[in-house]
Amino acid sequence: MEGVPIRSVCRSISVLQVINSHGPLPLMDIARIGNLPYPTVFRIVQTLVHEGLVEQEPTSKTYRPTALVESLAHGYRSDGPLSEASREPIATLTRDIGWPVFVSVRVGQRMVVRESTHAQTSMTFEPCNPGVTIPLLSSTTGRAYLSALPTARVHAILDSAERNRWGLDPNFEREAFLARLEQIRARGVSAAPYTSREANRTASIAVPIVADGEVEATLTLTYFFNAMNEQTAIERYANRLHAVASRISDRLECRAVAA
Repeated sequence: MEGVPIRSVCRSISVLQVINSHGPLPLMDIARIGNLPYPTVFRIVQTLVHEGLVEQEPTSKTYRPTALVESLAHGYRSDGPLSEASREPIATLTRDIGWPVFVSVRVGQRMVVRESTHAQTSMTFEPCNPGVTIPLLSSTTGRAYLSALPTARVHAILDSAERNRWGLDPNFEREAFLARLEQIRARGVSAAPYTSREANRTASIAVPIVADGEVEATLTLTYFFNAMNEQTAIERYANRLHAVASRISDRLECRAVAA
């Protein structure tokens, strides 16, 4: 059932995600990365400390998650088949080309990283490890996923985002967004500068992973923006990404048949 989200809860979750993904961090960095007012972040962090989910580093003014954060995932069942199917193919790809790649799935209005090779190469500014979340509508990764969905399902996702203003730019225009998805479908790859703390240093290209006619995930490659332009990245690596995505799809379909 759709409802109006509680703003304070949304902000608290956002702060915890920032600390969990990037910590240890000082309050100013938490506010900057989470795009939240400093006084709000201060109150939220103090609440999280009180609840035992976050603690202050003993020798600095930074905050880190505690082991209690793991309790939030006790009831969660991971995408085991996807992780198993993608782990070896993406590791092989990174060994061959050097650049890191990751596989992510859609959870609501976010994409969540499930497998990554960022820890397997030095050619990255910021590790994108499992558990990191990425905006669905404003990212290369998310748009690759949406491009593989039927138009009716895309409209349903946009309807929900517009009702709740989740992840939408103030100047968001639906028709322009849909036209961009059509361009991605025609080109076969999603590409745009990668949004992160290292803004303008890295960029990415992404393709959907489709198995049994359903989009399951997105495969994303990140690279140094000054190493090549977008078109060069597509010419060099789009076919490699599609080949790995197909290999992952085949593995998923084989596991489904075996089950």
